[in-house]
Amino acid sequence: MLRYVGRRLLILIPTLWAISIVTFIVIQLPPGDYLTTVRARLSAQSDGSLGAQELARLTERYGLDEPVLVQYWKWITNIILRGDFGASFDFGRPVSELLAERLPLTIALSVLTLLFIWAVSFPIGVYSAMRQYSVGDYSFTFLGYLGLAIPNFLIALVLMWVSLRYFGMSVGGLFSPEYRDAPWSLAKFGDMLSHLWIPVVIWGTAGTAANIRVLRANLLDELRKPYVVAARARGMKRHWMTIKYPVRVAMNPFFSTIGWILPGLIAADAITSQVLNLNTTGPLLLRSLLAQDMYLAGSILLISAVLVVIGTLISDLALAWLDPRVRLRY
Repeated sequence: MLRYVGRRLLILIPTLWAISIVTFIVIQLPPGDYLTTVRARLSAQSDGSLGAQELARLTERYGLDEPVLVQYWKWITNIILRGDFGASFDFGRPVSELLAERLPLTIALSVLTLLFIWAVSFPIGVYSAMRQYSVGDYSFTFLGYLGLAIPNFLIALVLMWVSLRYFGMSVGGLFSPEYRDAPWSLAKFGDMLSHLWIPVVIWGTAGTAANIRVLRANLLDELRKPYVVAARARGMKRHWMTIKYPVRVAMNPFFSTIGWILPGLIAADAITSQVLNLNTTGPLLLRSLLAQDMYLAGSILLISAVLVVIGTLISDLALAWLDPRVRLRY
């Protein structure tokens, strides 16, 4: 097991280095840079001034007139050695401050959504497999297809309308108007919890539907294998035997999907976050890409990519613990 963990940790170093290069290349692909946007804005001024001094100051400060390799080296060394992600051109603030405002909420919502996906999809997937072609199986299958087919932002609009129409609850954001600027208190925390379920359910709908289908298919495949048939022939109780052996093998997708579910939630659905008025990283990433704010966009993309690697590592370790065949292979 230790050798397996060591191999995975050693692979992280070149992987993260390659990710940083690809991320920087991606944010450099669009034509022009942030100065192009600044120049266009200054050109639209009534006096027609191009703001040559302002452009020169920004160019010198961020090294935008230097080769791409030099820009990349400055960017990655500042992140590794100083924890400095650079400054946002568009906001005029350090990127680390913007991330500190958005990431905690995004991470909290992502973890809660992941727990919601597991808590809902596991019992439903097991039930659908053990009660194949029953009314409940068909009902959950139908709901699963709806969850996969309906866009998240549309579900957000429906839940917002239901919350306002039938519960009289203010929607949009995580706080009611009277608590948005109020200091933290037990009442404000309770108000946040009353709003928190909406983004968790919306973001978890598609992942829950997909996990139900995968768990059901895997468990049905395991229930038809010879060792299950032999155990049933020897008199083992079906429910105890199913939970102890086939379910354990069929749960592999729950752990193997951490690598893409978690970073996908961290990046967040920008449209859904805009609809719900959430201060997550999704709208921030969208704005930075539109404005070609390279340091802000690159930092968010880099964090998302790093989370993919970390999530994959967690998935590998969890699978090695759950399924001995994974670690014995190495």
